[in-house]
Amino acid sequence: MRLAHVRLVTGNVPALAHFYREITGVIPIGSEDYVEFQGSDMVLAISSKQGIDLFNAGAADAAANRSLILDFEVADVDAERSRLSAIIGTFVLEPTDQPWGNRSMLFRDPDGKRVNFFAPILRATAGR
Repeated sequence: MRLAHVRLVTGNVPALAHFYREITGVIPIGSEDYVEFQGSDMVLAISSKQGIDLFNAGAADAAANRSLILDFEVADVDAERSRLSAIIGTFVLEPTDQPWGNRSMLFRDPDGKRVNFFAPILRATAGR
């Protein structure tokens, strides 16, 4: 078994797709109601609430989950913090060394979901 997709449900697919395009640099493929950001190991999908209601028996509500954190491994957390400063209004957690060996930062997407950018500390500090 493998996890193939993570799907986010939103009331505004184009706005959320634009946000994730800005933070990941990946161009989404899809429509006004559903897009996918395709990676090498999995897909991040964004679906409209209308699509969930129509095709998935209304099984999810847009912007309702506050327990999800999307983790993205990056090469340099501090460089990403600088790059994202014009996009992200408030950071939940500024770049911080974690006791388990990662440097990470947290922020929220437009629907309130938390996003974590992290790098192993050895790799994150190699360029400094």
